[in-house]
Amino acid sequence: RGKNSLETICLLLAYKIKYPNNFFLLRGNHECASINRIYGFYDECKRRYTVKLWKTFTDLFNCLPVAALIEGTIFCMHGGLSPQLVDLNQIRKIQRPLDVPDSGLVCDLLWGDPDEKVTGWGENDRGVSYVFGSDVVRSFLRRHQCSLIVRAHQVVEDGYQFFSKRALLTLFSAANYCGEFDNAGAVMSVSEDLTCSFSIIPPDKKKLLKLK
Repeated sequence: RGKNSLETICLLLAYKIKYPNNFFLLRGNHECASINRIYGFYDECKRRYTVKLWKTFTDLFNCLPVAALIEGTIFCMHGGLSPQLVDLNQIRKIQRPLDVPDSGLVCDLLWGDPDEKVTGWGENDRGVSYVFGSDVVRSFLRRHQCSLIVRAHQVVEDGYQFFSKRALLTLFSAANYCGEFDNAGAVMSVSEDLTCSFSIIPPDKKKLLKLK
């Protein structure tokens, strides 16, 4: 989503090829044909190259993993938790390539959102998946012996934002998202002792003023 999507994904793939043991790419909700066909990626591929290229990327996106576990304790995904997620082996058993379904475990991992006003599970205003409360986060961490959940999916003003007393982190690395926001971006570094630190990418105020 946004400008230069092709350059962005090609750079990430180049890093993955060059440093396969250092770069791990997770699937987001826009790595899905039905979504990126509407929100710009299809049009960018068609305008600059061919529809065939878009189809090739669709095949790639269908093979991307949907979650990661850092040192057995930091659980990462794009969206959120799922009421269907009982055992992490459920994720390991997901067969790929896979299109994103309209509901269920994979859908929730890519579309879910935390909500401090909710207890348990609630209806998501996006019209897909769920919102979940702090109690769900705490229960998940205890059950799976994790210390932190890291996800993206929502623009946050400072590039990162904690939820549920630092049990969950929303990390958003795109400053000036789509040229429509004046948010900062953030990158999280995890040290060998699992200490997390942040580098902030400040928003370009001039860029926002030009667009307005």
